[in-house]
Amino acid sequence: MDIQELSKWVDEQVFAKTGEHLTSLQKSILEGVLNYQNYPKIVANIDDSYGYNYVKEEGAKLWRLLSDVFEEDIKQSNVRSILENKASSTIYNFVNSLNSNNISNSNFNICGENTKHSDNNYKKRANIKNNNHQSPIIDLTKAPELKCNYGRSLEISTLKEWLDNKTRLITIYGLSGIGKTALTLKLISEIATEFDYIIYRSLENVPKLIVIKDDLKRFFAQAQSPPLPDIIDYLICYRCLIILDDMQNIFKTGKLAGQYLHEYQDYDKWFNRIATLSHQSCLILISWELSSDLEILEREHQYTQILNLQGLGEDAKEILRDKDLKNQEMWDKLINLYQSNPSWLNIIISTILELFDGDVELFLSDQENNIYLGDLETIIESHLQRLSVSETKLIYWLASQNEGVNMNQKPANSELSKAEFLQAIKSLMRRCLVEKVPIDKRSLRHTSTHFKINFIFKQYLSGQRH
Repeated sequence: MDIQELSKWVDEQVFAKTGEHLTSLQKSILEGVLNYQNYPKIVANIDDSYGYNYVKEEGAKLWRLLSDVFEEDIKQSNVRSILENKASSTIYNFVNSLNSNNISNSNFNICGENTKHSDNNYKKRANIKNNNHQSPIIDLTKAPELKCNYGRSLEISTLKEWLDNKTRLITIYGLSGIGKTALTLKLISEIATEFDYIIYRSLENVPKLIVIKDDLKRFFAQAQSPPLPDIIDYLICYRCLIILDDMQNIFKTGKLAGQYLHEYQDYDKWFNRIATLSHQSCLILISWELSSDLEILEREHQYTQILNLQGLGEDAKEILRDKDLKNQEMWDKLINLYQSNPSWLNIIISTILELFDGDVELFLSDQENNIYLGDLETIIESHLQRLSVSETKLIYWLASQNEGVNMNQKPANSELSKAEFLQAIKSLMRRCLVEKVPIDKRSLRHTSTHFKINFIFKQYLSGQRH
């Protein structure tokens, strides 16, 4: 949603609550602040001859008005993130309630725009009887609440492009807390009307594949009588979006990344079938780690894609802005230190607020030689507990190195063979614990591919050795 759309949506919410629309000056102030403009800049952009003090006073009144309308403590510093979260949450709740509200009209109005559900006349669907549902049938009852809506425009654009290209299998993997589930829910809020069925399920409780399949069949069959024989028939005859979260739970611990638990290998065969058979639907897998089988599928089949999700980057500043942290000039350092991981940042921000009164500079002044991890240690341990013996040996060695290492630097006293060394490196990369060091062609330091351990994990492991 761009600034004008967000401003229009806010105006509609204000009118619904107060019976009055925002004034032109209020809209100018709102849109200016949403564009990160200060009051002098806003005053300069207004045609009318409003003075600086008057505009600032009107701005203060506007924040009070919006605080009442949205029941949040809205200020100039946090207005954008709060309003974006509110708007996204409204759309998210809207699409989640389509089925329960039994909406049969295919014309929806979201943020003042007419969005018509596209009921394409697919050839195979023409043979299906009693297909009368117009609005998408959506089940997000098992999904976590979408609490934040920061950035990710590039990732959303990429995922939309893949869906437009009829990608059948998408894997989103990355460290815990990086925002994989939030990204997927945000995607759903923007593309819901392009699908006939959308369902989210978690593999947290390690369900057998037959349990997941039965659950999906019940979901799909509610609008199809008689029910179709197999899930793949629904994927062919309708446009379905299935999200399976927490995929790492069906992988073994103590083994190399992405090895399925005993009696769970049928998941791999099912994923392969979905990726290789011709249909118009998509399965999105969300995981901490990647399997080699999924990597092979991506290389061999054009309708399979993998997204390694990284931190928020510059957009992470919205988290700090929401919390009213001080010393804005130090925000970049804090964000880079904790890799713009939204969950990690929220945990660290809690400490900064409680112990340093929101003073980022004071917190960072103590971090030169010993990076504070605090409650992050539990998260780090949950990743390390999944490692194989060879990965554990290798990651401790990598943590002891001052810079990236190349493939020829296997420690002389290592118990690992060259093959085991390479396998362990690859496995750690599939867990996002080790990454490639970009080659600087202008420098003679790294003339071949080097690898380094994730900085936060390096800090934790270095502390464990002492």
